[in-house]
Amino acid sequence: MSKVAVVFWSGTGNTEAMANLVAEGAKDAGAEVDVIQASDFDSTKLAEYDAVAFGCPAMGDEELEDTEFEPMYDEVEPSLDSKKVVLFGSYDWNDGEWMDLWRERAEGNGVNVVDSVIAKDYPGDEAETACKAAGAALA
Repeated sequence: MSKVAVVFWSGTGNTEAMANLVAEGAKDAGAEVDVIQASDFDSTKLAEYDAVAFGCPAMGDEELEDTEFEPMYDEVEPSLDSKKVVLFGSYDWNDGEWMDLWRERAEGNGVNVVDSVIAKDYPGDEAETACKAAGAALA
């Protein structure tokens, strides 16, 4: 059985809802899952997990939340090695470019990104299905 961490930051609850859907998909696929706030995660915890999903909404001008999430992610990213990773988050304006930029950055730094999922505001049916599938891909 694989062990998956779903690490997220959410300001309005939309990305938190996505985190719970990713976790549900991983559990349904047989994984043991921990859902963790970004402020409670760092690279010392990576060894406990086979795979990690990171969730952060678009903030400001299509960027990651920079007070809690991005500092944690910056610290963790170099230690991800070959772990399977999913990136997810919600947005309310523009077109979701922050996810493309985040995925390009991660892959450029050698992260094994197996999927990424975005949702406009609260995750609807399409995003719900995609979140669960992304979680299953980590299991």
